[in-house]
This record gives sequence, C-alpha cells and structure tokens, in this order.
Amino acid sequence: MLGWKLGPLGEYVPKCVICVAPHTSNWDFPLGKLFYVSIGRKACFLIKKEWLFFPFNLLFGALGGIPVDRRKPMSVTDQMAEEFARRDEFHLAITPEGTRKKAGEWKKGVYYIAVKANVPILVAYLDYKKKEVGVKALFYPTGDVEADMHRIRTFYRGVTARHPGNFEQASESGKT
Repeated sequence: MLGWKLGPLGEYVPKCVICVAPHTSNWDFPLGKLFYVSIGRKACFLIKKEWLFFPFNLLFGALGGIPVDRRKPMSVTDQMAEEFARRDEFHLAITPEGTRKKAGEWKKGVYYIAVKANVPILVAYLDYKKKEVGVKALFYPTGDVEADMHRIRTFYRGVTARHPGNFEQASESGKT
C-alpha cells in the first residue's frame, strides 16, 4: 500500500461512526479508503446530494457516498440516524475537523450522529510520519459532549498529519 502499513485494527462492530483525523490533505480520503477496504470493511461518507448526478453518481455511489439533502426539514443528524436504523451494517466515516485547513474547534456531528443512532465511535487515524493507518479506540459516548470530544481528540496526540501545521493537537487542559 504505497509504503504504508496497517496499525491496530480495533474491535469490529456492525455499526459505527468513524472519526477520521487528522484531515489536512486530499490524500487522506484515498489512504483511508484503501485501509478500510484492505481489512475487508466498507465505510461510507457524506456527500452533498447535488454531486450525485450522472456520471458522478456511479463513482460516488460505488465508493460509498451517502447523499445529504440540506433542503430537507430534517437535520443531517436525523437523516444519518435513519440510515443507521435502515441497515444491519453501516460504517460512516466523518472528518470532524470539517476542513483540510487548521481548525481549532472540531465539528460535533460525528458525536451527535453516534448518540442519535446509538452507535460507538471508531477513532481512526492517518499518521504520515509513521506511514501508518489504524484505529486508536472504539469509543462509546457518555452524553457529555464536551468531555467526550476532548477525550476523542486526546487519542490523536502524537499523530502526525500530512501538513502538521494544519492539525491542532488537544492539550492537557481540555482546550486546543
């Protein structure tokens, strides 16, 4: 896999939200996808419904793209909770940074979707220094969003992003 190695795989669960970080490069998607396929698992991802027109609908559908319709009166969290309820197996990958640029605060959608769907969060990482992709933990939300998000971020301490200046590590104090 282009000189990359597999890190820890973590426990398999049929349904989870995958928290993928750091996300500082366009290479993160293909590397993450290759990792998950190489261990025999399928991960889906969110994509704007507007991107799903021919021929892109075929490509993104085959890659696991799940359309998000922002015009629906239902929130994305509710839409994804419904998607989890419809399926026996479903792994949804989300990058909580929400951008490849430096993001101080992480978006909490990964957390809210997991809570609403009553599924754990698989804490996955891409470490460019070690050239390693793996899983740090299987995290079960407690309901304390701030404490849980801080705990999730701590799993990424020591992980090196493709563009390290764009990845803000969690501090001991709970602030980034």
